[in-house]
Amino acid sequence: MRMDKWLWAARFFKTRALAARACDFGRVTSNGYPAKPMREVRIGDILTIKNDTGDFTIEVLGLSQMRGPAGVARTLFQEGEESKAKRLEAAELRKAMTLAGGFTESKPEKRDRRLLNRMRGR
Repeated sequence: MRMDKWLWAARFFKTRALAARACDFGRVTSNGYPAKPMREVRIGDILTIKNDTGDFTIEVLGLSQMRGPAGVARTLFQEGEESKAKRLEAAELRKAMTLAGGFTESKPEKRDRRLLNRMRGR
């Protein structure tokens, strides 16, 4: 089964095009080697996937040609404990940065820009 199709069916990416682009950009590795979209996925492969929700290190447990419900998608892979811990730690860090004002969804307003300029010495 193709890598991009499996990543889409396992719900790591919303579309096959996004999965293929992630493979092309080197965000997916299979058994330590960069994975191309057409690379074959086999049961037992160890995949490392970097997407906007975090970095996953998983073992492939099953193959599926079609995208199903999230419960079914979770049966296709098993995430390692170390990977889960790293992802949760990164999520906590992102949450703390958001609460501290580190990351914002929009551009800074006029008052915020003035404060930033003062901090930067401009």
